[in-house]
Amino acid sequence: MAVTIKDVAKLANVAPSTVSRVIANSPRISEKTKVKVREAMEKLGYHPNFHARSLANKSTNTIGIVMPSSANKSFQNPFFPEVIRGISSKAYQENYGLYLSTGQTEEEIFQEVVHMVQGGRVDGIILLYSRVNDKIMPYLQQQKFPFVLIGRPYNEEIHSITYVNNDNYKAAKTVTEYLLLLGHRNIAFIGGELDFVVAVDHKKGYEQALKNAKIPIREEYIISHHELEQGGEDAIIQLMSSSVPPTALIGLDDIMTFGLLKMFSEMGIRVPDDISIVSFNNVLISELSSPPMTTVDINIFGLGFEAMKLLVEKIKEPTKEVKSVIIPHKLVKRQTCKALNRSEKKDE
Repeated sequence: MAVTIKDVAKLANVAPSTVSRVIANSPRISEKTKVKVREAMEKLGYHPNFHARSLANKSTNTIGIVMPSSANKSFQNPFFPEVIRGISSKAYQENYGLYLSTGQTEEEIFQEVVHMVQGGRVDGIILLYSRVNDKIMPYLQQQKFPFVLIGRPYNEEIHSITYVNNDNYKAAKTVTEYLLLLGHRNIAFIGGELDFVVAVDHKKGYEQALKNAKIPIREEYIISHHELEQGGEDAIIQLMSSSVPPTALIGLDDIMTFGLLKMFSEMGIRVPDDISIVSFNNVLISELSSPPMTTVDINIFGLGFEAMKLLVEKIKEPTKEVKSVIIPHKLVKRQTCKALNRSEKKDE
């Protein structure tokens, strides 16, 4: 015969309603009582029937996770598994499962979100990216559906959306200033597609640091990730063959920068002797690359964990005020940057 809540309540010497609240991780129950009830559940081999609870509570105990492209492509970038690890760590504490989007195009992703909401498949949604003129966020706001964004909302939405982010403008400005302190004046920048807000913020930070140093912004030094994907080696050859080639480069992320290191090696361009490189994210590959990358640690796990924490708060208290949480970043100095000697510094 299956073990019931009443059996657990009897062994733990509490009311059945207390057991239900422990299963729901109610803050009204003390930690001491939670421990006692969970020990009784474990001893009896009791497993909550979440499907039955969902029907009764009109809750799925499931969170939707929306990625910027298909799961197959996204998981090639270590950012996404790591941010999902942060989300799932907090989800486990709160007894939530995860539902991942798998759409291949923007329209497929949007339709999948509509199915999640209208079909009652999830209790809330975490968006793993912020896109300029995105359709999903206005839809979720219109539906009054709980969601949290990882990233900064586009300007006009910033005061109405709960989000978790790094200060990407400041991070890009800081790494540009770091290269300036090392004596570099000819600094190239490879950014992401400008319909993603993180790419907009990185570019603004880079440009502001140069303006503050009274260094002209060279358009030929700015390459988009899309150009690099399409042209690859051609884009880098064009950059390094300019009349005044850059002595330093800021990369979009560690994966892309890893490809650059390989490309430079094949071209006979030495890092950091011929060119210094700074990247973003500090995923495992950055430490294992040759040479190990100087990069910005953005605490990817913390982004996911905090986003899940905020979403649970929104689900439990729908009228809770909008929040924004900025996760600190730090520059991790390794071996892809070098200070220029006076003789190596070139005039603008």
